Amino acid sequence: MNDTYNPLNPFLNAQRQIKQACDLFSECTLDSNNYEIISHPKRVIEINIPVRMDNWYIKTFVWYRSQHNNSRWPYKWWIRFHPNVDKEEVKALSMWMTFKCAVVDIPLGWWKWWVIVNPKELSLGELERLSRWYVRELYKYLWPEQDIPAPDVNTNPQIMAWMMDEYSKLVWKYSPWSFTGKPLSVWWSKWRWTATAQWWVYVLEKILEIKKDNILWKRIIIQWAWNAWLTMAKLLSDLGSIIVWISDSKWWIYNEKWLNVDEIVIMKNSWKSVNEYKDSTKLTNEELLEMNCDILIPAALENQITSLNAWNIKSKIILELANGPITPEADDILFSKWIVVIPDILANSWGVMVSYFEQVQNNTNFYWSLAEIDEKLKSKITYAAQEVYNKSLELNSSIRNWAYVIALKRVLDAMKSRGEV
Repeated sequence: MNDTYNPLNPFLNAQRQIKQACDLFSECTLDSNNYEIISHPKRVIEINIPVRMDNWYIKTFVWYRSQHNNSRWPYKWWIRFHPNVDKEEVKALSMWMTFKCAVVDIPLGWWKWWVIVNPKELSLGELERLSRWYVRELYKYLWPEQDIPAPDVNTNPQIMAWMMDEYSKLVWKYSPWSFTGKPLSVWWSKWRWTATAQWWVYVLEKILEIKKDNILWKRIIIQWAWNAWLTMAKLLSDLGSIIVWISDSKWWIYNEKWLNVDEIVIMKNSWKSVNEYKDSTKLTNEELLEMNCDILIPAALENQITSLNAWNIKSKIILELANGPITPEADDILFSKWIVVIPDILANSWGVMVSYFEQVQNNTNFYWSLAEIDEKLKSKITYAAQEVYNKSLELNSSIRNWAYVIALKRVLDAMKSRGEV
C-alpha cells in the first residue's frame, strides 16, 4: 500500500480495507505476493471518444476502464457518466464491486467504465451519439460469456437500450444479453427498481432481526432522493418507519415529526427539487449527517463520514448505499462508539444481483415472475447478511471486516483453483 496515505483517496481506502481484514483474521492470511495481486486492478485503460455535437463541432470525451479481477468469471461492469472522476476512483470502484459479488456469492468479477461528461449539458441527440460511439469503440471487448455492462450514475435504461441496439447492429445479431438495465420492452428483468430498493429493506430488516429489533417507528435519514432510493423510502415508510430527513443534489430538508414520502416521490418524478416541499426546514449536508436518528443512510458520494465528523454521528445504525461513504479512520471511530455499520459491499450489492438476474434470463431467453425474483433476492441477501453479521459478533469485529474476509476467501480460492496464485 502507498506509504503516502491520503484518507480521501478511494483507491487507497479500498486497499486499506482489504489489508485490515486480512491482518485481523488468520482465516484469510495473505502473503505479500497474493496481496499485491488482489489489491490492484488487472488493467486500467484510458480512451478518447470523439462525438459530433449539435453545432457540428467535434468534442472529445475521455473514459477510463478498470478491470479488477475475473477469477470468478465473467466480468460485470457499470457505465457511469459524470464530470468529476480520476483513475484512483475508477480503480477503487472496480475493486469494491468484485468484493460485492463475492460476499453475496454470485459468479461475477468486476470492472468499471467512467466517461468524463456532464450528461445534463448534452441534448438528447448528443447523449445518444455519445452512447453509440462508446459502443463502437469497445464492442469487440463485449461478449456475453465475458463482459456484460450495466447502468450506473447518470446512465439509465434508455442509454442501455441505445447501446444494446448499437452492439446488435455491429455484430449483425439481436443481442439483449449484451447489456443489462434495459427497458422492459427490450427484455429488462421485471421489478428491477423495486427489487433494488427491496434488497436494502431486506438487509436492514435482517440485521434488526438479529439484534431482536424491527423497523417500526425508527427515525431515518436518507442522504439522496432519486429513483431506487425514493422507492426504498416509500417501502420503509409503509413498514412504519419515520423518514425525517431527505436530500437531493441541491437541498436537504428536515421535519422533526415526519416527511410525506408520497408527496416527495411526486415532486421528484416531476423533476422538482425537494426544496419545494413546504412543511420542512432547510439545513446543510453536514447537519444532516450529525442529526439524531435511529438509522442513517448515506447514499450519495464517497468520504461523507471522516475522522473530522465521525465523533458527532448519533445514529445507532448506518446503512451504506453509496460506495465508500465512510473512511477507514471514521470506521474505527464508529466501531468504538458501538454504531452498527452495514457496509457498502453488503448493503449495496443489490445492483450486481439484479443485473445478474437479468443476465441469466437474457442468456436463457426465459423470464421469471415477480414472485420468483423476490424469492431469489430475499434468499440471497438474508443469508449473506446473517452470515456476515453473526461472524462479526462472534469475533467482536466490524461487519465490514468480516464481509471482506468472506469475499477475499472466495476470490482467492477461485484464483488458487485456477493456478493464478
